[in-house]
Amino acid sequence: MSSQVLTRLIGNQPEGFSLQQNFYSDPDIYQEEIERIFMKSWLYVGHISQIPGKGDYFLYGLDKESVIIVRDQTDNIRALLNVCRHRGSRVCLEAHGHKQLLVCPYHAWTYQLDGSLRGATHTPPGFDKNQYGLKQVNVEIFQGMIFINFDSDPVPFQPIRDDLQKSLEPYGLDKAKVAYRENYPINANWKLAVENYCECYHCIPAHPEYSEAHGRSIPDEDVADMREQVLDKSVKVGLTRDSITKEYLNCDHVGNDRAFDRYPLFHGYLTGSRDGKPVAPLLGNILDYDGGTTDIQIGPVTFYLAYCDHVVIYHFKPLGIDKSDCEITWLVREDAEEGKDYKLDELIWLWDVTTLADKKIIEDNQAGVKSRFYQPGPFTMMEDPQKEFIDWYLEVMK
Repeated sequence: MSSQVLTRLIGNQPEGFSLQQNFYSDPDIYQEEIERIFMKSWLYVGHISQIPGKGDYFLYGLDKESVIIVRDQTDNIRALLNVCRHRGSRVCLEAHGHKQLLVCPYHAWTYQLDGSLRGATHTPPGFDKNQYGLKQVNVEIFQGMIFINFDSDPVPFQPIRDDLQKSLEPYGLDKAKVAYRENYPINANWKLAVENYCECYHCIPAHPEYSEAHGRSIPDEDVADMREQVLDKSVKVGLTRDSITKEYLNCDHVGNDRAFDRYPLFHGYLTGSRDGKPVAPLLGNILDYDGGTTDIQIGPVTFYLAYCDHVVIYHFKPLGIDKSDCEITWLVREDAEEGKDYKLDELIWLWDVTTLADKKIIEDNQAGVKSRFYQPGPFTMMEDPQKEFIDWYLEVMK
């Protein structure tokens, strides 16, 4: 697709309406999204607790790329492209594990954990090993969370730190651990998955379990007084009143999008659980439950629900033009013991049942969008965050 055709398509997009069909079905647009959004954004890939020791690693995949996230011999976390500098073979084949050295299984080129080439047999005289280390991807560690950026000149990560450091510090996420991770493959375009996450217009009909407790399920003006009460109590329990509420708009460039917003829980719920009762020990420096929860966004496709006792991380990524993945990670305090301090099935219950319901409605949405009779429909007042995402997306794709 030529830039002129894409520009014309964007120009014809009706304001305040869902996207035209081409944005969900055109393979050329999909490839433009990979290059303009995913290759230039700060992407959450995991938590430091997943690689506690030197030599521990896991793989992160996106489109054609595979990245080795490894703790090196000096205790630094590296992001190495999983492409041997000899003939391009994958170096690490297992999804996670432990290595003393990174050895390509094809011809045994051997790399240190920092990516430098240690050995390659039968090379010609004058061969310079220093020129053939594994290529590296930009890495940032923020509150225990690992972010990477594929761009050779990435947008600055510092604005994310500046805006969110104070707000996130009480949760002590750098002193948390992964209790559980699950992938939910979705047979739908990645934008439909993100759009669904952004809006809660669907929450009451689709998610009775969530809507029972969460203030997002009704219009903001209807919970304004409750929000203020939560924010007042937040300070008393060690949290902050800070709020950055415009998702996708509070960014300097594509890729360092960020947001933070705290809202109330209903009916005496203390956390996101089956009965509203705590499911894990309080996080970080939090002293008590304030009756609320926090929505956080870091980068364009990663969202967090931070309760006082656990955090749920949603990370979306494309797997193809009509396939995507939703990976969910549950974090608890690092010293919490499964079976003693938390029961895994109770910890994950709410967001597992909610995501399974989301998977169904997103795939139904995809089926309808593929119809030859599909036309964009108007957004309601409950879909402002979704509209913000669409506006951001169109601006990025210009």
